[in-house]
Amino acid sequence: MSEEINSAQEAMLYTQRIAHLSKALWKAVEKDWQAWIKPFDLNINEHHVLSIAANLQGASISDIAKFGVMHVSTAFNFSKNLEERGLLSFSKRDDDKRNTYVEITEKGQALLKEIDDSFNSTNHAVLEGSLPLKEMYGKFPQYLELMAVIRNIYGDDFMDIFEKSFKDSENG
Repeated sequence: MSEEINSAQEAMLYTQRIAHLSKALWKAVEKDWQAWIKPFDLNINEHHVLSIAANLQGASISDIAKFGVMHVSTAFNFSKNLEERGLLSFSKRDDDKRNTYVEITEKGQALLKEIDDSFNSTNHAVLEGSLPLKEMYGKFPQYLELMAVIRNIYGDDFMDIFEKSFKDSENG
């Protein structure tokens, strides 16, 4: 009986610890992200959709929802906003009339480049908080255990696209 109580209490404490740490980290990330993209008249969801569309090249709305960790209606609504601004285009495929596909436009690509080029002009609490670790160990934290947890929750496809998007950014 005491093993069950300890195990249940350990599970509860682990879950609460993850929840509190995730919320604190997200708050800092959200603040940094909003400050970075504010001059470009985008919100976080729009920037995320635009980035995913650029990385997946011809993604369906379902793909954007999956990799953006958002509901399909959220992905569609923010994609629609971006289409109205000329940053994305919608299409249907001859072999798949049920799904809506999204392509980033040249205007969207140019805006993403401008946003990326402006990165150093804003403060980034998460980056600043990580720099002492980079100075101490010679690299940023890798979060291998956290990435394993995310892989177990969202699957190999999610992590493969996650990794590919960052490799593409490093190479291009």
